[in-house]
Amino acid sequence: MTELNLYQVDAFTDHVFGGNPACVMPLEKWLPDEQLLLLARENAVAETAFFINQGDRFSLRWFTPDIEMDLCGHATLASAHVIKTFLGYKQDRILFDSASGPLEVRFKDELYVLDFPSRKPVETALPDIISQALDRQPLAVLKARDYVLVYGSEEDILNIGVNRQVLDQINLDPGGVIVTAPGKTSDFVSRFFTPQASILEDPVTGSAHCSLIPYWSERLQKKELNARQLSERIGTLYCTDNGERVLIAGNARTYSAGKCWI
Repeated sequence: MTELNLYQVDAFTDHVFGGNPACVMPLEKWLPDEQLLLLARENAVAETAFFINQGDRFSLRWFTPDIEMDLCGHATLASAHVIKTFLGYKQDRILFDSASGPLEVRFKDELYVLDFPSRKPVETALPDIISQALDRQPLAVLKARDYVLVYGSEEDILNIGVNRQVLDQINLDPGGVIVTAPGKTSDFVSRFFTPQASILEDPVTGSAHCSLIPYWSERLQKKELNARQLSERIGTLYCTDNGERVLIAGNARTYSAGKCWI
């Protein structure tokens, strides 16, 4: 039997039971991909992050219960929280190597600041299946990795109805569908849905903001933006548009720490 440490962290929130839960599992060496996927399924949260300490940096991978992801914000934030809180890390920044290239996380007071690639979306047509799955149609449709559907009000985002049986007819691997609008108490709000995924609605999606930040920065003519993701758990993100890169900052809270055996 192999003993592994297992942490569960709520990301993009300042209290447990908020934000987006991620499991974090430090490894000494990479396990087979099939085993990593089984661990993510057993953890049964939106994302499990696995990392290996390489000395001056960490190798980082992310798995949903269904697939390996190319980029995940909340599980990166959760990983940085575990490294700082439980592994005695003393430096003011962490460098990760990932499928999306080098990623940096800096510590700023109680915030973790993710330095991620910008993925500016461009105008596109909406697939019929996605349109048929929604009970209201967007004012604009854009796409990068994910479809970005722009609506007129925060109420649209809160009240939008999604027919899962219809939406699951399309496979956007590894992307999803973002719905977004101007916010009442924030610069913009959003929600995120993933067709054919075990978890349809992701509570707080850091990687989606790689597209949301450049879009709303240009539209609102602001470099610094506050964002809220309006899932049941609610997430708060502090965003900066730096051109080819975006900064996504948030809090994190530990929910549990323990061990598992495989």
